[in-house]
Amino acid sequence: MSIDFEDVASDLMDIKEEGMSRIASLVKQQLALERFVEDLEQDLAKAKKDLKEVAENQLPAAMAEYGMAKVKMEDGSEIAVSKFYSASIPKARQEEAFNWLRDNGHDSLIKNQVAVSFGRSEDAKAQKLMDQLQADGFETNQKVWVEPMTLKAFVKEQVEGGAPIPSDLFGIYIGEQAKIKRK
Repeated sequence: MSIDFEDVASDLMDIKEEGMSRIASLVKQQLALERFVEDLEQDLAKAKKDLKEVAENQLPAAMAEYGMAKVKMEDGSEIAVSKFYSASIPKARQEEAFNWLRDNGHDSLIKNQVAVSFGRSEDAKAQKLMDQLQADGFETNQKVWVEPMTLKAFVKEQVEGGAPIPSDLFGIYIGEQAKIKRK
């Protein structure tokens, strides 16, 4: 029984070429889908901008021009123009805005939250401080959490180290993702 090394090498090349062809096809598909999603996101942003322009400028202006505050359409829909208000204090002018509120008797609008961070294994200290603040008449709120990236690193370390960890308790999902960097 003799082995024809040329036939074996030819078969291996066919398998390798087939695999590379499939991978190349999937890379092209992923790139096309990434571009498609980017285009959709851009289209959505433009559509939202266009909608805002019509709803907040063009339609109210047209209705005002014709002296209409409300319009009922044939299909039963009704269009009414009403005022809305939006406000935000620029970060650079925050102190100035707060001073104005205080000076004008609106200081009750200003919220003041004091937070203290405790590290690992400092639960007892945190509870002691909360108890003290409550005893002094302060309303306290406590937020206890695990940083998502810390949890992710912990799960990876446990799984790769072979340590048991309840996947349903931590919502563990282990998958694979191809990332393509473009020029």
